[in-house]
Amino acid sequence: MSNALAIAHVTQALALLIEANLQPEIDMAVKVEPRKPPADPPTEPTITVFPYQVTPNTSQRSNDLPSRASDGTLLKRPAAALDVHFLISAYGEESELVGQRLIGSVVRTLHEIPVLPADVIELAGERPYLAGSDLAEAVQRVRFTPTVMDIDETSKLWGMLHQTPYTLSVVYQAALIFIEGRETPQPARPVERHTVRVAPFGAPGAPERPGAGPSATDTPSANTPEVDLPEAEPPRADTRKQEAARAPAAKAPEKAVAKTPVRTPAKRAAKSPAPSRSSGTPSRTARGGKRAARPAKDSGGTGDAATDAES
Repeated sequence: MSNALAIAHVTQALALLIEANLQPEIDMAVKVEPRKPPADPPTEPTITVFPYQVTPNTSQRSNDLPSRASDGTLLKRPAAALDVHFLISAYGEESELVGQRLIGSVVRTLHEIPVLPADVIELAGERPYLAGSDLAEAVQRVRFTPTVMDIDETSKLWGMLHQTPYTLSVVYQAALIFIEGRETPQPARPVERHTVRVAPFGAPGAPERPGAGPSATDTPSANTPEVDLPEAEPPRADTRKQEAARAPAAKAPEKAVAKTPVRTPAKRAAKSPAPSRSSGTPSRTARGGKRAARPAKDSGGTGDAATDAES
């Protein structure tokens, strides 16, 4: 964490980092200035470092927890997480391609050393206008990453610089910079009493043994509201008639299937042995004689009639 001088401190440290790593490709005196591009392009080799935009850091902007208690007591220093966007421009003799050579050196330096070194931060803090900065004590280091800008975005950026001619430039983003508040938070109260309660599984207020009792989904919760379900209505008369009409229709095929294989063999066994006429069965004449004898017996005849019938 650092104070409000962190943005200016990072700008000055970036200028010192670029100036210290121009060699060996650049064999001329180059001025590296932390300011915006000039309206009149300089003729001597010059590099400008201009912080054109400051934005909240998207990954850390929501990590700042509430810093005050309900009574207004400060519990934690609020910290703003910021990203600083730099426009680095190069000037020099166009016929010798000085500006292009300087931009190449800048890109090589920031690609090779993307994190701001601690010794450069301490050297930048020696400036009298940065004497109160505490960026060197911050735990989070500042990292530089290149930013891709198309023609439209580049045109808008240089359009904001009124009456400033365009020159070859690169854009870098510095993250992460924290700026803390000034107030000192009150220390938290110590723990006055430690309370530890031990209870076996299944005791009131204690959880069930894993895998021993019913699952949490099967056991109704105490907070679950009870719902009174309506009682089922008795079946109506027409419903009973329909159920009674369906019951015999469903049982009829079972009876037909059960009786068919039982009765058929019995009938065949009774009809198969047909009796022959020569086995002592009385003939039709004998049947007729017996029929004739019955009326004689009924009319009260004597034994002579019976004798005649036997002869």
